[in-house]
Amino acid sequence: MKMDKKPSLLILAAGMGSRYGGLKQLDQMGPNGETILDYSVKYASEAGFGKVVLVIRRHMEDDVRRVIFPRYTSTIEMECVFQELDMLPQGFSVNPERVKPYGTAHAILMAKDAIAEPFTVINADDFYGKDSFNVMADFLTKETARNERTFSMVGYRLKETLSEFGTVSRGVCSLDKNGSLVAVNEMRKISANSSVIQNVEDGVVTDLTGDEFVSMNFWGFSTLIFKYLDELFIDFLNKNSNNITAEYPIPDVVTYVLQNKLADVKVLPTTSEWFGVTYPEDRPAVVEKLKRL
Repeated sequence: MKMDKKPSLLILAAGMGSRYGGLKQLDQMGPNGETILDYSVKYASEAGFGKVVLVIRRHMEDDVRRVIFPRYTSTIEMECVFQELDMLPQGFSVNPERVKPYGTAHAILMAKDAIAEPFTVINADDFYGKDSFNVMADFLTKETARNERTFSMVGYRLKETLSEFGTVSRGVCSLDKNGSLVAVNEMRKISANSSVIQNVEDGVVTDLTGDEFVSMNFWGFSTLIFKYLDELFIDFLNKNSNNITAEYPIPDVVTYVLQNKLADVKVLPTTSEWFGVTYPEDRPAVVEKLKRL
């Protein structure tokens, strides 16, 4: 795969913020009214990304174009794509009782027609740090551009990504001796109590050390990923037509790719600190960290 363009940044910003109580994507937490998304766009532009694509809900478009776009139209190309419940393959229809979007893999799939180059995926409401964008841009331009079957993920340590105000969902990673991803185990109820970190889900308790690498949804892909996203989404819909809360997350697609040896996924270490807002109580700490930056 020849690299004719700079890599693109795909930002997932269509989440409903149910635990936070509102749209985190537009919450101005920085000392000069910056959103967390603003920091991501700035760091990506400085790292050499050429375009930003935002995945949003249609009702958010006016606010995003008013609040976010004017800050960057002179420095980097900005584009929107939409994630809605009715954006389904031919032959499928929306369960009328469903409210929430289908998940991160569906969100990425919505950008299929907007991206034609290696790209990275991040969450709009997570702060990933400047070094993370630098290491990802370097990998996409030097490795993924030469081999479309070379994917990547920026890895953070689990203990540095927890919230003291409730459980979190994390993709806990297994690596081989070369630093490549072997598997991603999605754990949805991780909590830290004193020195104990556990995932308690469906009555099963899993003890964790906190040193595990976890996925914070900072992935690097070639456009080959869209082929697998398409195929597995149809499979997901066939299996979950009556499940109104089932989600189609990107770690499931990455696991499928790994199990079938369709691509390698390199875990990229970073010196950056991750932080985010899952609960309203997380906000003051994030505001203070951004002020120190």
